[in-house]
Amino acid sequence: MKVVMAFGIISLITVEVINDILKGNFKKQYIIEFDVDLLKKSKKLKRLKSMEEQTKVCIYARVSTSQQDFTHQLTSLRAYAKEHHYQVVKEYTEKISGAKKVAEREALKELLEDVEQNKVKKILVFECSRLSRRALDFLSIIEKLNEKGVSVFILQNGLETLLPDGKVNPIASLVLGIMSQFNSMERDLIRARMKNGYDNLRAQHPGEKVVGRKVGYRKTNYAEEY
Repeated sequence: MKVVMAFGIISLITVEVINDILKGNFKKQYIIEFDVDLLKKSKKLKRLKSMEEQTKVCIYARVSTSQQDFTHQLTSLRAYAKEHHYQVVKEYTEKISGAKKVAEREALKELLEDVEQNKVKKILVFECSRLSRRALDFLSIIEKLNEKGVSVFILQNGLETLLPDGKVNPIASLVLGIMSQFNSMERDLIRARMKNGYDNLRAQHPGEKVVGRKVGYRKTNYAEEY
């Protein structure tokens, strides 16, 4: 028995088969016994290569207060990444109002710094207000990411800022521009409602100090609402 390379696979073949090959007779089945160890190594290399070829993404999640959590955001985004065979290389999370400036948001600052250093190529977020509720800041962030060739996928809307060829997605730009304005307006409406509520309560109890919620009222945990 001799070991030769046949059709890219190491096989054990007999002298008789070698003679057939030399005569140009290729009609017989020459592969007698596969090198099992080689096949296992080959499969392992293919899996490693597949992992290297996976799209590397990062996740950004934000909630407004320390009482809220971003479990739902992270669970949904991880599931989406797994479904699309993305490799999540980093997660950025923070508990801070979306109305704060970028300079005040440590996780977002870290994300943008990593973008500048070309460490990030794709970002997954649950919905656009997670990046910012300030319309100008949101649009500025998206523009900066577009310039660096970093795509943002907004799960709730199924929108991606860049097309597969790396060009800006015009439909996403239009929709996100409108949504960023609505997100900003929504926050203003929330603040206006709260102010009206306090004003009405003060009017009902003139001269009394109005602080916090009514006795017995329990705030429902609207996690990730703002």
